[in-house]
Amino acid sequence: MNLHSSFTYRKVVDRGMALVCALFFALAFIPLLSVLWLVISKGAAGLSWSFFTQLPKPVGEVGGGVGNALLGTLFMVGLACLIGLPLGVGAGVFLAEKGDGTVGRSVRFMAEVLSGVPSIVVGIVAYALVVIPMGHFSAIAGGVALAILMIPTLARATEELVRVVPASLREASLALGVANWRTSIRVVIRTAMSGIVTACLLAVARAAGETAPLLFTALNNQYWNTDPRQPTASLTVAIFNYAISPYDDWHAKAWTAALVLLIVVGLLNIASRVLTRSRLKGAR
Repeated sequence: MNLHSSFTYRKVVDRGMALVCALFFALAFIPLLSVLWLVISKGAAGLSWSFFTQLPKPVGEVGGGVGNALLGTLFMVGLACLIGLPLGVGAGVFLAEKGDGTVGRSVRFMAEVLSGVPSIVVGIVAYALVVIPMGHFSAIAGGVALAILMIPTLARATEELVRVVPASLREASLALGVANWRTSIRVVIRTAMSGIVTACLLAVARAAGETAPLLFTALNNQYWNTDPRQPTASLTVAIFNYAISPYDDWHAKAWTAALVLLIVVGLLNIASRVLTRSRLKGAR
């Protein structure tokens, strides 16, 4: 095979593989685009100020909103962040700094196992650990379930981010007499902070979109609630309840609530991408 024939063969193979990649991209993108279009086309008509601020109306009455569900979602995700972010980030720093021993390997194995556990199983565990001892559903139980889902993802992501921090920074801090724990907080974590914030936003986005754990823990509430000890409404459970109902008005509300949830999760993912790009530009 001469040089010209070899070049032509490589060019044909290159274009063929590019065409195959484009085809698979289209096969993956078209269903995603159809889902987005379906949610937007069916949910956009119901967007209004009252939808965000009013309580659900009884069956047969037109109108109302999901204000209590939005508040409950923010409430329980906030509780999950208070529990899950310190534990997840702390576990990741521990795995990166002291994770080569038996304890570190055990923690890493548990994080990997938990990251693959279905969310409904996490809901059952939270039901057994929190709901049964309390004797009723509550926002606390919902926050615990969401925190359990956040911790393993945060731990593994934080570990990888801390490991890429240059060892020279850590060694310079220790050479100046700074304690190990101060070095970890003021040097290592501060250097990896933008990446850790990105991981936190992704974990929050995942927690905000969970339904199954909240069915076992927070259940639902038709009224405004800021008491963490009481059952609390959430946007995902509201979508579930509206979707399985036999009423057309509730179906329309389910589509609108799904659009709101899609916007919230999308904004969190966009924020994480922006932070990632700014971090990469800063590194250059």
